[in-house]
Amino acid sequence: MELIKYSDEWKEKWDAFVLKSNNGTMFHLQKFLEYHTPGKFIFDHLMFVEKNKIIALLPGRLTDGCFESPIGASYGSIVTGDIKFADAMNLVSTLLDYGRKNGIKEFELTPAPMVYETYQNQNLDFAMLWQGFSFKLHYISSAIKLDKDRDIIERFSPTTRRNVRKSLKNSDIRVEINERYDQFYPILLENKARHNVKPTHSLEDLLRLKELLPDNLKLFMIYLGDTPIAGSSMFFANKNVALCFYNMLRYEYAEYKPIQRIMYEVLKYSTENGYGYVDIGVSQDTKAENPMTPSMSLIEFKEKFDAKTIMRNTFHIKL
Repeated sequence: MELIKYSDEWKEKWDAFVLKSNNGTMFHLQKFLEYHTPGKFIFDHLMFVEKNKIIALLPGRLTDGCFESPIGASYGSIVTGDIKFADAMNLVSTLLDYGRKNGIKEFELTPAPMVYETYQNQNLDFAMLWQGFSFKLHYISSAIKLDKDRDIIERFSPTTRRNVRKSLKNSDIRVEINERYDQFYPILLENKARHNVKPTHSLEDLLRLKELLPDNLKLFMIYLGDTPIAGSSMFFANKNVALCFYNMLRYEYAEYKPIQRIMYEVLKYSTENGYGYVDIGVSQDTKAENPMTPSMSLIEFKEKFDAKTIMRNTFHIKL
């Protein structure tokens, strides 16, 4: 096995490997990473190759001696098949040998949480920890395990159940899956402005991603009459997990509880289409000095939909 730098002639093989891997997501695809404005990021992706065949992948960037993954994406780290323990150990030792030989001083890797894996397998996590990595950060994500044999609404808290049922009976409220990002984006901007932040994506970014990955992005919009009052921008990250990237509402219509209704619609769609989990994203207090500080109110809100905590861990090592 050798570790080599990615080049464009490997693009099709890279993306094909991600799609058939055990833990890859849309965020690992070259097709996804291409949405960035040319020159915004200089990538240094790596490939584990044996006899001209890809064994594993590592997207990322080398900056000032630190190789960081992901860059320009939500999740990164090493993408593999459903590997055996000895193979995981070999991958990590190969990576560390490569780093020492090429002047890399540290690695910082953030994989997707375990629920994104087709077969949950912590061989790679243990191999990294055994060979000198340690945890740098833990972020709280909340995910809902889907179950086609359970009634969705009955899983919600009592108040949420009442609100969803009331919404379903209101003939003036409707939910559409459409591509009206032009209607959604002003709602997104208004929501983020309340917290003095800007969205990760511009409107042009979302439109570009939809063009590049039409099957992975879906927009759930909720209307009161003809007025858009809320939306959920969904990233169907792989065949296992649907990720709520943005859940946003117009606060002047909060009495209609549009987020609760749209969460029901997202869970219904994801269940019917064979996904295992809906990830509602991280729940950290972004105003706290410690980036790991939990946002109790956000976590409790997500628990009303029967969400459970999953951790997004960052592994780190200095060579």
